[in-house]
Amino acid sequence: MSDRYVRHPDLRLADVEGDGVVLHLGSRRYFSVSESGLALLQALEAPRTLPELVDVLLERYEVTPEQAEASVRQFLETCRTADLLVPEAGG
Repeated sequence: MSDRYVRHPDLRLADVEGDGVVLHLGSRRYFSVSESGLALLQALEAPRTLPELVDVLLERYEVTPEQAEASVRQFLETCRTADLLVPEAGG
């Protein structure tokens, strides 16, 4: 069974001139993310698997599946380190 990821409920997202601003209300920290990072965080409002997140990038950008998977893996690791993701409820 694939791991499922979901964004932290304390996150607030904003699109600012094509890039994203992420505010973590719990830690009172903010982060800037690229347009693709914002798309992934928006998708993570609901639990998603790695392949589902790869599909988000493939649908929006002209990248290969390998490029999309590498980008998603790196993004997820960065998000885990910054406490932007939580375990799926009931998972």
